[in-house]
Amino acid sequence: MTPDTPVEDLLRDLAPQVLGALTRRYGHFDACEDAVQEALLAAALQWPEQGVPDNPRGWLVAVARRRLVDQVRSDAARREREERLHFATPASELLAHPADLETGRDADDSLALLFLCCHPAVSVPSRIALTLRAVGGLTTTQIAAAFLVPEGTMAQRISRAKQSLRAAGADFGTPLDAGQRAERLTAVQRVLYLVLNEGYTASSGDQLTAPQLSAEAIRLTRLLHRLVPEDEETSGLLALMLLTDARRPARSGPDGALVPLAEQDRSRWDADLIAEGVGLLESVLPRGRVGPYQLQAAIAAVHTEAKDVESTDWPQILALYGLLERVDPSPMVTLNRAVALAMVEGPQAGLDLLDRLADDRLLAGHHRLPATRAHLLELLGRADEAAESYRLAARRATSAAERRYLSERGSRTSRTAREAAAPTDPGRPR
Repeated sequence: MTPDTPVEDLLRDLAPQVLGALTRRYGHFDACEDAVQEALLAAALQWPEQGVPDNPRGWLVAVARRRLVDQVRSDAARREREERLHFATPASELLAHPADLETGRDADDSLALLFLCCHPAVSVPSRIALTLRAVGGLTTTQIAAAFLVPEGTMAQRISRAKQSLRAAGADFGTPLDAGQRAERLTAVQRVLYLVLNEGYTASSGDQLTAPQLSAEAIRLTRLLHRLVPEDEETSGLLALMLLTDARRPARSGPDGALVPLAEQDRSRWDADLIAEGVGLLESVLPRGRVGPYQLQAAIAAVHTEAKDVESTDWPQILALYGLLERVDPSPMVTLNRAVALAMVEGPQAGLDLLDRLADDRLLAGHHRLPATRAHLLELLGRADEAAESYRLAARRATSAAERRYLSERGSRTSRTAREAAAPTDPGRPR
């Protein structure tokens, strides 16, 4: 994925508007989504050379509507296909060139699209792919490249998502009661959070981060925040994303190697993102209903306030992790609390807490548990054990950058252990 151009930015902004307009007018999400993707591709090829039309939204709607007509016409059994697709409008009306779609501005259907992409019938990986394509306006090729998977794999994932929606009878714009709306909003937030995580630390490949995914997660969360400004957790999620992405420039060295938090040059952190994230968090916390994204954002804010690791307010971070563990318990939260506990009460206290996670099935095979154990063992001076844990973590890591870092730490710690165990030669100068 290349850096965005003004045309790409415009197309991504218009993608959900055009898809929403067509789907609301004609029904059947998957056929309209395919047509909109073709229209976006046509615009990406033509607009940079021919210029952006006066009414870019109307242009996209017109092209997508023609593609939709072509899809119907291309099938020899056109009427059978119309019945199978359950078009809300017959083909004769598709040919009538409804001007209302191309002029004026329909209601923003972006939230309805986000809710549809995150329907309970769709698996989480497919929700991510469908959200990035339908609402983010990314092509299948771009999404596959960002996640470092074959394009065919990503295409199948998107296809399965559409099949799941069709099988579930999911309709665009179906009114949801308060409980359904809250549940679907939580699902949308989760998808955007996962996109950010993949952007912050890529799960595979040679690069530590995938900045394009982080940027897309932030862009879509800004959109969600605009659509539901009253929701505290959406505000907290956006603050968390801004504060997290602010540290990205310092997380890797010139050679792409991972730089841990304790060694980062904090002058490279993005001060503007930090200020925006802290301001957003300060505006939402006084409202009283605090959820896990707000708590994670608060932890990130404490880190950004410190000029170095030594001046970090670890007792406050430990207290926040304690609250997070009560609000949204998970083994990963406990693991992070163990690190904070070690900074407050000493490495052995952190190790004792980690022991409770030894048999947790969710962490089985994950590199974070042995990596954290290795760090705490190293702080205690138990270099042999630390080196063994670093090697285990390196074997489990799926990110090449993390694997290299853990392997190097293991080798360095192992050398330290050998040097400490080597007998002293009385005749050797010291």
